[in-house]
Amino acid sequence: MADQLDLLGGLQPTVRASAPESNPRASAPTPQLEDSQPEENDSRAASPPSVVPRTLLILDTETTGLDPETQHCVEVGAILFDVQSRAVLAQQSFLLPAETNAAEPINRIPAAVTRLPQPWKEGLRWFQNLLDAADVLVAHNAAFDRQWFGRGELPAVTQPWLCSMDDMRWPADRQLRSRPSVRDLALAYGVPVWAAHRALTDCIYLAEVFARCEDLEQQLLQGLEPRQLVRAKVSYDDRQLARDAGFRWNDPIKGAWARRMSEREIQELSFPVTPVDLEAGDSKT
Repeated sequence: MADQLDLLGGLQPTVRASAPESNPRASAPTPQLEDSQPEENDSRAASPPSVVPRTLLILDTETTGLDPETQHCVEVGAILFDVQSRAVLAQQSFLLPAETNAAEPINRIPAAVTRLPQPWKEGLRWFQNLLDAADVLVAHNAAFDRQWFGRGELPAVTQPWLCSMDDMRWPADRQLRSRPSVRDLALAYGVPVWAAHRALTDCIYLAEVFARCEDLEQQLLQGLEPRQLVRAKVSYDDRQLARDAGFRWNDPIKGAWARRMSEREIQELSFPVTPVDLEAGDSKT
């Protein structure tokens, strides 16, 4: 999750095995999806729902490092959350076997513990059932968590992703940073922070925050709007305007104020912005 990105450095890999069975989703109707495709740098893998999602699968992963090409997921936490009732429907966490875990100082998961006898393959099958029941996948720093799916034992997913750190806009009266940590978010909503950095714990924090959001439906719809990376066109003297609007200096564009925003949010700004395509090398637009 977000805290892991802040703390992990160059960490080393682990090894693992087979893929889970896939269960067809129940016959209940699903939200209609828009025809438009997401932006290249959007955090969602599919078009956003045009109606409020009924069920969220709140996810978190613990990994042996930051690079999914050479390192692996060692823990998955998941909570199936019903939006209308603000209720937890199911929750799960399980470890995946690893030979080593260079991130143990961060996630406190010894590699030897991941290899103790436990039904992790059955856990993966249950996890697939939770995925099949979800309209939207939610993670706090979805760009990090989503990259571990479709690799190793974790199944590929097709639902849209929503990032509670980057995509959702939290009320000003909560006095949060533009990209709050999950713990700051929990505390701002009166949720006790009681445990160490583990996958299911962070999922519980998010579920408790969602349960306290009176305007959750609107926040979800706005959070699922397609977004693009933009650079603020402000002078040095006006840089506070960009800061107040949640733009970040030097991240991810060197020497610029940048943020991922929807078209609606761009129209509400008091200053102009320029779209940026980092993959096309457009960092100095």
